[in-house]
Amino acid sequence: MRIVLLGYGKMGKVIEGIALERGHEIVGRIDETNRADFASFSPATADVVIEFSHPTAALQNLKDSIGQGLPTVCGTTGWLEHRSEIEALTAKTSGAFFYASNYSIGVNLFFRLNQQLAKLISPYSEYQVEMTEIHHIHKKDAPSGTAITLAEGILEVNNRLSQWALEEGDGRSTLPIKALREGEVPGTHVVTYESAVDSIEIKHTAHNRQGFALGAVVAAEWLVGKVGVFGMDDLLGV
Repeated sequence: MRIVLLGYGKMGKVIEGIALERGHEIVGRIDETNRADFASFSPATADVVIEFSHPTAALQNLKDSIGQGLPTVCGTTGWLEHRSEIEALTAKTSGAFFYASNYSIGVNLFFRLNQQLAKLISPYSEYQVEMTEIHHIHKKDAPSGTAITLAEGILEVNNRLSQWALEEGDGRSTLPIKALREGEVPGTHVVTYESAVDSIEIKHTAHNRQGFALGAVVAAEWLVGKVGVFGMDDLLGV
């Protein structure tokens, strides 16, 4: 499989290593220093694009990649207010687009555990919920895409909660998300339910970037040859 890495920071380099280990070829390594070179890629020269860049660059990256007829796997967060635009472009071009806020298999299992716990607790109004996410100091968006996915999973099954808010909320009608940036932390997410008599907490801690990178490469392998918009539920068959 011929892969173009659109975004070649720390994550891009880890993805590169895993892709090479799995027998793939990296035909392009694109970052801000050689962004114009990306225009030369097409289905004749590349099989798939893996996009891990920056929230401010992601939208144009995706427009270009999908517009050039390249199946695209995206892991950049912080641009999702434009997601409908990218999905419409994918449909218009009969393209293939795969997005996940987190490509770790463990995190995606955690998403399901989170929603099941939220559903069980929903009838018990004595429990207030809050979330904390911790990432490295280089992460630009807050809260993380993973935290937003967790929050949306809770809101979907808890009728008492109407929204989430960064750093604000009472845990009864608004779900507060605390976003901390510390050192080189790959990613930690904690969901806590607190009552006067006890606390319930679920937590996922990433030890490194390997799980995210492997998931992205597996998603790219899965996406090639398909048409449409996909996510981790499609890949995992759930």
